Amino acid sequence: MTIDVPFLDLDAAYVELRPQIDAAVSGVLASGRYLLGAQTEAFEAEFAAACSAAHCVTVGSGCDALELSLTALGVGPGDEVVVPAHTFIATWLAVSRCGARPVPVEPSPDGYLVDVEAVEAAITPRTAAILVVHLYGEVADLAAIRRVADRHGLALVEDAAQSTGARGRDGAVVGSGSTAAAFSFYPGKNLGALGDGGAVVTADDDLARRVRLLRNYGSVAKYVHEVRGTNSRLDEIQAAVLRAKLPLLDAWNARRATIAALYLDRLEEASGVRLPPHDQGRSAWHLFVVRCHDRETLQRELTRHGVETLVHYPTPVHLSAAYADHGHRAGSLPHAERLAREVLSLPMGPHLPLPAAERVADLVAVLAARP
Repeated sequence: MTIDVPFLDLDAAYVELRPQIDAAVSGVLASGRYLLGAQTEAFEAEFAAACSAAHCVTVGSGCDALELSLTALGVGPGDEVVVPAHTFIATWLAVSRCGARPVPVEPSPDGYLVDVEAVEAAITPRTAAILVVHLYGEVADLAAIRRVADRHGLALVEDAAQSTGARGRDGAVVGSGSTAAAFSFYPGKNLGALGDGGAVVTADDDLARRVRLLRNYGSVAKYVHEVRGTNSRLDEIQAAVLRAKLPLLDAWNARRATIAALYLDRLEEASGVRLPPHDQGRSAWHLFVVRCHDRETLQRELTRHGVETLVHYPTPVHLSAAYADHGHRAGSLPHAERLAREVLSLPMGPHLPLPAAERVADLVAVLAARP
């Protein structure tokens, strides 16, 4: 089957910025410095400014950014961390890799993001942190969750992997309202590198210092190791590419918002699909996720018509084999499980042509309405 409308066109981003990206990569190759050099230092300063934060520490991946944030905060064996039940498994894995236990909470019955009341109900004497996810680009009610964290004396960490450049209901940019925020620069993200990469953003001087130690074998001076760290560094080529892309982040997010507005308008009256929430701040529209009762049929028919879609995420983390030893049973988190059965991600990206988006919306409206 020929795909006429791909889910995401990564090559188009390179084509748009080919001269800048080629020059950035060539400059690194000519410099002879490939790790922890001038490009990394400059990108960290620029990304911190973009997030209205004092510090940015780049690392090897978004998952590493979460793990190192938690480790730097002292989270470890015997601790619990409140996490969303509906999220990508990396959120949970970061907690597990610290030796702590992820405690899942349900999303809101009407949306995709974690339910604030459920967060507070999940807190126990062992809770060390709350890890909130801005899923699909939509920003969680961070102010309300921060009040919960403050009442209980807990660290608040943002998983901002899917929300780079988004703003909350108060207008604050993601990454500026928590103890630490973890970002991913995986190629498909709103700000994507040409490979893996991530960053921790924080206003806490000491926390930033500890993450810098942890990412580089526990060392800031060669062969002087203060703690048991790891190897998680963003390389200079990726930093240079990200510097070339960062000035276009807001414009690319605005293009995503235009496509989202088109989908919302054309599918507002469509039967058979439920639209995502869209009145809670300025979403980064990393994904445009609808809900449908017969997802398999709709996805199959869209594929037959040349439209590529994806499912984020078909298996709830608590029911995955990776967490079978935690004892969660089917039906224990019904809202998350229902989302896993119903969600479908439509094509989305800054380089999706509007006529293609119109075609997708019209097909969804017709196909989803079929009995």
